[in-house]
Amino acid sequence: MSTTSTDPRAAAAALLVPGTTCHGFSVERCETVPELDSDAYVLRHAASGARLLYLACDDENKAFAIGFKTPPSDSTGVFHILEHSVLCGSAKFPVKEPFVDLIKSSMQTFLNAMTYPDKTIYPVATTNERDLYNLMDVYLDAVFNPAIYTKPTIFEQEGWHYELDLPEGVEGEGCNGDAGEVDFEACPKNLREGTLHYNGVVFNEMKGALSDPMSVLDDAVNAVLYPDTAYAHESGGDPRAIPALTYEQFLDTHARHYNPSNSYITLYGDLDVDRALAFLDERYLSQPSAASRRMDAAVAAGEDPSTLAPNPLDVQAPVTCEYKRVEMATTPENALVGLGLVLGSALDRKRTIAADILFEALLGSNEAPVKKAILAAGLGGNVVSYTAAESLQPYELIMLQNAQPGVARELRRVFQDACRDLCEHGVPRERLEAIISSNEYDLRQRDYGIADGVAIACDALSTWLYDDDAATLALKYGPVYEELRGELDGSYFEDLLRELVLDNDHMALVELVPVDAAEGSEGAEAAELAAKRDAMTDAELADVVERTAALRAAQEAEDTPEAKATLPRLRVSDIGEARPEPPLVVDTTAPIPCLRHGIPTNRLAYAMQYFDLSCVAFEDLPYVTLLCRLLKQLPTREHSAEELDNLLAGKLGFLSFTTEVMTQPDVDGVRPYLLVSAGALSEKIDALASLPREVWSSTLLADADADRMRDVLTQIRIGLEQGFINNGHSAALGRAMSYSSPSAVVREQLSGVDFYLFLRDLLEHFDERLDDLRAKLAELAGRIFVAEGCMASFTGSDDDFNAYWAAAGDLGLGAGHGGAGSDALVVPAPCDRHEAFVIPSDICFAARACDPRRLGIDVTGAWAVAANALSYDYLWNEIRVKGGAYGCGFRAAGERQAAFYTYRDPAIDPSIERVARAGEWLGSFEPDEAAFEGFIVSCVSGMDAPVKPYALTKRRNTTYLAGLDPHAREKRRAQMLAATPAELRSLGADVTRIAAESPTCVFGGRDVIAKSNAGFNVVDLMG
Repeated sequence: MSTTSTDPRAAAAALLVPGTTCHGFSVERCETVPELDSDAYVLRHAASGARLLYLACDDENKAFAIGFKTPPSDSTGVFHILEHSVLCGSAKFPVKEPFVDLIKSSMQTFLNAMTYPDKTIYPVATTNERDLYNLMDVYLDAVFNPAIYTKPTIFEQEGWHYELDLPEGVEGEGCNGDAGEVDFEACPKNLREGTLHYNGVVFNEMKGALSDPMSVLDDAVNAVLYPDTAYAHESGGDPRAIPALTYEQFLDTHARHYNPSNSYITLYGDLDVDRALAFLDERYLSQPSAASRRMDAAVAAGEDPSTLAPNPLDVQAPVTCEYKRVEMATTPENALVGLGLVLGSALDRKRTIAADILFEALLGSNEAPVKKAILAAGLGGNVVSYTAAESLQPYELIMLQNAQPGVARELRRVFQDACRDLCEHGVPRERLEAIISSNEYDLRQRDYGIADGVAIACDALSTWLYDDDAATLALKYGPVYEELRGELDGSYFEDLLRELVLDNDHMALVELVPVDAAEGSEGAEAAELAAKRDAMTDAELADVVERTAALRAAQEAEDTPEAKATLPRLRVSDIGEARPEPPLVVDTTAPIPCLRHGIPTNRLAYAMQYFDLSCVAFEDLPYVTLLCRLLKQLPTREHSAEELDNLLAGKLGFLSFTTEVMTQPDVDGVRPYLLVSAGALSEKIDALASLPREVWSSTLLADADADRMRDVLTQIRIGLEQGFINNGHSAALGRAMSYSSPSAVVREQLSGVDFYLFLRDLLEHFDERLDDLRAKLAELAGRIFVAEGCMASFTGSDDDFNAYWAAAGDLGLGAGHGGAGSDALVVPAPCDRHEAFVIPSDICFAARACDPRRLGIDVTGAWAVAANALSYDYLWNEIRVKGGAYGCGFRAAGERQAAFYTYRDPAIDPSIERVARAGEWLGSFEPDEAAFEGFIVSCVSGMDAPVKPYALTKRRNTTYLAGLDPHAREKRRAQMLAATPAELRSLGADVTRIAAESPTCVFGGRDVIAKSNAGFNVVDLMG
């Protein structure tokens, strides 16, 4: 891996002296950020006005980000469409999809862009410094010199356009629009028999996003909390408003916002900052851009310069909305009530962090006092809260899920009464201390789920965007936590609670009421489009056909060799050696066989226990999932549920009870486990050893409180339903795999559709089945939590390992379950059910999947390269670009899964047809040498990307328990590096077989499913 040869902090200190200038950048100040083990340098580019923050630290996973302040003035989603569109080619890199080309050819560890309610951010990360400059070059040219000014088809593709679906027999030779041309004379005159509809990537993405009732409610709360500001609008775009956006407005918005004076640049990690600043200055910040040229032309034409400024981001004066009703076409279970409370200013970090801690203490678990009061009132199925800290005026949203009709005002009364009682009698200090300790654990762990530098760049903008002097304000949280610990001795938290809940004049109460689909947005959109079609002339209708043909021609056109040659590419020779991992040791000296991991953890320790579930009958597996979810929610012999809740939060970083299914080397082999995972600070090893054991061994299951159990089960049901709506591709993949894989059959029984149907039935008959449920859970706990078949895992220092086992002993586990006997796990044979599950949505998710071993196909490392090519070349162009789906791909996950999927797709059959042709495309795959090397580079770099200790631990454990070759990753990596175009072409026939013989599953809206001719067995999943 390429790294700089000097200490980055020392090099930065020598170069970036406050008060000096470096490559056109004035160094304004330097601050140490101990929380990130880094030094922060704040700079300003004198000529352009661009702001820059450099965080010098030892992290090899370097990052760059450029962000712009982009507060919307309407809900057309213009900034979201721009986020997509600028990455579709630029002046220096005139290819159609440089973003995709980078995914295919770079060593990136993060590559994406994000639209927030008031900003747009373009971040990248990589472990290779040469790659960093390649990524920076493409991204900077994209944002400053995009091809959108010369190619209106980009706007149509990514934003929206009309399409006219013609009935059979209407489409004539002159209407085909080959090469983007239509013969108006030959074109039939009955085009108005066609169905007019909208298409576009963002348009379809937002149809999916706004199928989520929680997103709709959040938008509605923002609209009434901030009616006079940018936050009143849907920054992603409302599908009902997106078609109002014109191409000229789109270009004007880019020109006004995508300029250096409105930009915020972040550099992070172990990099040559001198070279980076020179690159930024010489290549971009000191050069005119497409946006600046458009602005200059506008001024020269006499436009008032004040009208060319970026949109304002204003502070909202306090407003109170006593009640607002919002209707949505969705299922009755999706009824919601939201109570929004504005917290103050983003720059008051102490207040924002304190509010987050406070509401987590009050609402963060079923034992939290305010949540307990709301659940006891029987107003709905669950209560969640969320601190929206990344806005000028942060707010708290308290959301009642599965709300009973007409309970909005009662929710507010119960909520305020519970808070009033806490103001008078005190917020329990043990809860506040536990939340603070839990947060501090997370901060030490620094597991953001993405590259650290990317997450930190986004965090910085949560204050920097609103004050040039606040570039590091959000990053220096240590003193805030120290101060808040000191406030535990006074009335600070009670005073804050009174201000935010009882005396707050900036709040809103919104109820989301489900209505029949016929009354929803789809019907309104269809009526609107029918009226538009009827109002169009024949020439205008023919123009729709012509423009669609022109768009298709642009999408199908190959980039020229000259255009491809402009892209910077890494070679295989740029890939370093694989990062060595310490050997996995099975320590048999511990009381329980233990997988021991010598991985640096920053003074944290992780302990896991894998309990064998082969002793559980198949029909009882859903109860195992219930057991996992109820543990920690019920009292133990030693502690009440509330005491346990506080103890776990205060002593452990986390404790989870989950299930994992390990597919075995035998294609029919399956081994499910109940996994207990916990993490703690090194100084709390005793709690890591004792608390998980207390929970699994002494939870009072036999006489568990009925209401508490019902609450938990309802919350599980709500969570599953949200997953089906927002991540239907994952549900579809799991279900499709279950049609042919015994392991997936078990997963469905534990956490998929089968479990969901079991849970719904259990809730409908809860009272009559309560006693049997209690007995079953107690019996299963006694059978599962035994030494026989248990495998432990520990990650941490040698001292922590020894201390853990000294405190844990044999974990209190009995000898065993005495053999599986009549309760042995027998998995039913999989069968293809060819299902389409109806969910409340305007789009669909589809998957076609199998275990390739079932087809006699050996999936080697070359398949990963093929999956890369199929996903980001063929499928991207066919299903995303042409079809308008937000996402799609082909997976070849190791040797045990091969799958196609689509995400937020407007139609089923066109995507299935395109999947069927994937093998044919691969069979004729003839990339040039540089492009093919890019596929290899990106595949290998994905395998080599840095992994956090906990994730690495779980991966290594899975390798062991699934019976995989311990050297499988090394062999797979070598096979990737050795792959050739001819080898990929040879896989085409097998890809065709996978596409043809793999079962299909769909999750989608009723109307989308009804338009399919695939003959699915339609299941109304959510009622």
